[in-house]
Amino acid sequence: MKIAEVRTHLLEHKLAVPFQSASMRFDRRVHILVEIVCDDGTVGWGECLGPARPNAAVVAAYAPWLVGANPLETEKLWAVLYNALRDQGQRGLAVTALSGIDIALWDIKGKHLGQPVSMLLGGRFRETVRAYATGSFKRDGVDRAEDNASDIALYRSQGFHASKIKVGFGIEEDLRVIRAAREAAGSEMRLMADANHGYGVLEAVEFGRRAAEYGLDWFEEPVVPEQLAAYREVRARQPLPVAGGETWHSRWGMKEPIETRSIDIVQPDLAGVGGFTEAKRVADLAALHGVRVVPHVWGTAVHIAAVLQFIAAMVPDPVRVNPVEPILEFDRTDNPFRQAVVKAPIEHQNGVVAIPNGPGLGIEINRDALSEFRMRDG
Repeated sequence: MKIAEVRTHLLEHKLAVPFQSASMRFDRRVHILVEIVCDDGTVGWGECLGPARPNAAVVAAYAPWLVGANPLETEKLWAVLYNALRDQGQRGLAVTALSGIDIALWDIKGKHLGQPVSMLLGGRFRETVRAYATGSFKRDGVDRAEDNASDIALYRSQGFHASKIKVGFGIEEDLRVIRAAREAAGSEMRLMADANHGYGVLEAVEFGRRAAEYGLDWFEEPVVPEQLAAYREVRARQPLPVAGGETWHSRWGMKEPIETRSIDIVQPDLAGVGGFTEAKRVADLAALHGVRVVPHVWGTAVHIAAVLQFIAAMVPDPVRVNPVEPILEFDRTDNPFRQAVVKAPIEHQNGVVAIPNGPGLGIEINRDALSEFRMRDG
């Protein structure tokens, strides 16, 4: 079996109501899937985190090293592709594009061997995972506190055990939103705050100190990801556990923040960190230093399926009678093609998601949806 072709699918949907985080505004949903076709007809699917067109260009640049290669040699191909752009791309698009390719190669490997990727990663510790709802962005034309509280009340009624609130828009405004969210959540539902690196150090410290009374489980991306010393200062000077890592790519990007305990919780994104091949290394590195792993997820059902396979194989840290189980980030914002791209949508039941047990990622792609949501000028 050899790789015959590498394709990308750019998907887009214009939002009726734009929304924003502290660092980015969304007026449309845009995602990119990677399709790798083998000469025996086996097809693997992956997804890249980040801008679709640039990722597509880098995937195309990698294609000459892939065509004619054995897709089962995932470790070898990862090393070849990383080295091909090493001098210019030790992180960023070079690694996000490689991530989508690596996920697709593991999908092929699982299909070829008739096993879910989680079995190839070492075995399944769990068949289901609790999900937490990601939403609560700042939407146009509404009162943010009332809107976010309404979101939280909905997620609570749907059975989610936790939800993440977007902050980073200003301390007083953010505290008003957190206060309303806690009232809507009640005392048992867990809440987390995500600043999307919208604060400076002093702001982050003040927010963390004042928000602690609302029982937040973590404070995500308080400052820009390049400022690791700032991460350490925020962690030291306020009481909330600090999380981050969705934009720290590869084991090298994760090495310093994990080893220096800049964070309490690391959030590798499979579609950005380097795929399954690299995410496993990051999880092992985190375990060496006692850092909790909670993968970041933002994309389509292809990305969700990949993370579910990874979560199934995550080794409890530590292994004990009642271990702390991983949780799944589950995007609830507007995206009609998120689940449409697969024939059997990956949905939750009372906040719990079943992990697919079919070969590879355990999904089948709906090509009609790829056509319907294809980026028309891409």
